[in-house]
Amino acid sequence: MSERKVLNKYFPPDFDPDLIPRRKQPRNSQQVVRLMAPFSMRCNTCGEYIYKGKKFNARKETVEGEDYYGIKIFRFYIKCTLCSAEITFKTDPKNTDYAAEHGASRNFEPWREEEAGEEEDRLAKLEEEENNPMKALENRTTDSKREMDILDALQDIRARNARNERVGNSADLLAKLDMEEIENEENLERQREEEEDEKLVREVFSKIPSTSTDSSSETVTVKRKADAIEPTIHSLLSETSRSLLDLKANVKPPAAKKAKKNTLGIKVVKKLKT
Repeated sequence: MSERKVLNKYFPPDFDPDLIPRRKQPRNSQQVVRLMAPFSMRCNTCGEYIYKGKKFNARKETVEGEDYYGIKIFRFYIKCTLCSAEITFKTDPKNTDYAAEHGASRNFEPWREEEAGEEEDRLAKLEEEENNPMKALENRTTDSKREMDILDALQDIRARNARNERVGNSADLLAKLDMEEIENEENLERQREEEEDEKLVREVFSKIPSTSTDSSSETVTVKRKADAIEPTIHSLLSETSRSLLDLKANVKPPAAKKAKKNTLGIKVVKKLKT
């Protein structure tokens, strides 16, 4: 059974890709692509809202005569989901975004309005400083004061971090000293126990010089008795072993067998070697 998805194609031995005729396409041909709406918009024809992320089968083309520092700008054509009116939008490499071009208007976005307001305020401030030198001086004084306040706050934060670091280091040092003290106590206790064991061993075992006639001085290890009376071997055995020994002692040994006489009357003579 053949595969459903064929990955490897068969090429005959005499296959020459140069003989395949190339398709002639126009220079700025449109391609069909599958995309999602990059922003929420409203159709200018029927007023239908098209939300960001809605999928479309769009046509893509390169915008002629427009680029941004050598970056190509692409135009996309989609159709409204309600009235099928054509809507176009382009890529915007300058702002890393998309720009609505025809057939629909982009919905209000608060962050864009905020950015636009900040830009307008900055331009107005620059224009006012150009026309009024005293206002420029006041703005520079305010900016320098703000920078000094920021530097003071930053210095306070650094001092607090350094103080916390010193406190942390001191806490670590105290913990380390406590651990060393505990280890020293354990070592002293271990040494005391070892000394007690050595003392007990010296009390039980002692070494005396040997009484041998050899010129070399040798020592003999003598074990001391814990009691004055040395126990007998019989007393060290268990009751079962004692009963077995007593039973074996009471049993008489069997009599020795007598040698059988030579009933055939043959004398065995041993010949001595000369």
